[in-house]
Amino acid sequence: MKAKKKAILCSFGIGIIFFISLLSPYIFKDVNEINFKEKLQPPSLKHPFGTDNFGRDLLERTICGLRISLILAVCIEAISLTIGIVVGLIAGYYGGVVDEIISRVIDTLMAFPNIIFALTLIAILGQSMITLILALSLLGWIGYARIVRSEVLSIKENEYVLLAKAIGGNDFYIMIKHILPNAIMPLIPLATLMIGHSVLSIAGLSFLGLGVQPPTPELGLMLKESMTYMDIAPWLMIFPGLVLSVCVLLFNTLGDALRDLFDPRKRETW
Repeated sequence: MKAKKKAILCSFGIGIIFFISLLSPYIFKDVNEINFKEKLQPPSLKHPFGTDNFGRDLLERTICGLRISLILAVCIEAISLTIGIVVGLIAGYYGGVVDEIISRVIDTLMAFPNIIFALTLIAILGQSMITLILALSLLGWIGYARIVRSEVLSIKENEYVLLAKAIGGNDFYIMIKHILPNAIMPLIPLATLMIGHSVLSIAGLSFLGLGVQPPTPELGLMLKESMTYMDIAPWLMIFPGLVLSVCVLLFNTLGDALRDLFDPRKRETW
């Protein structure tokens, strides 16, 4: 019951974040509008989060920055999930040499830290949102593939799968119709966790100047820009950092709660 309550509360919190973030383009018309008369204003009723060095409302930019991070994170995980499902299905279903080759490829890719790999790819391809999504997706599928492979190895031995093979069902039909629906449930907690991880990775790369570029608002980029004014305007760092922390915490807590609900024994997957 404790895990269920946590899941409900976190889902509610994430739902509010998504709702506000998606409405932000209609609520805040121009978050890049410069107003030097109000630059570096502390938090007030007019500007609850204060203003930055260009006089832009920090609350508006924080919400819009969170929206960009969430959209990018969902795109990254959608791509990673799709690749992971395909690779995991093929490895687990066919086994043998196919499984061995895929396993060795995964072992090799796991030797590269995600952020270092992303930094290298961005340095080669140049800075853009598409490059950012690609850089974080190319290794993001590994965890999904490992889980799917593990599930498929056990599911494919069930009688209904063997019967489908016996009556002449082709491999694609069996994998999509009989195996995938039963193997996808453990991916839900991981996908939830990884959205939070992607939001943090996007912020980290933007902080280093290799992610989202100014003047587009993004939490990591806003934290980077706030460093110059830490002493005289600490709110520039406090509020974006707090929003980023709460968002990641909600996704991580929800992922843990879903894992407890779907897999109480927390069994190993590979």
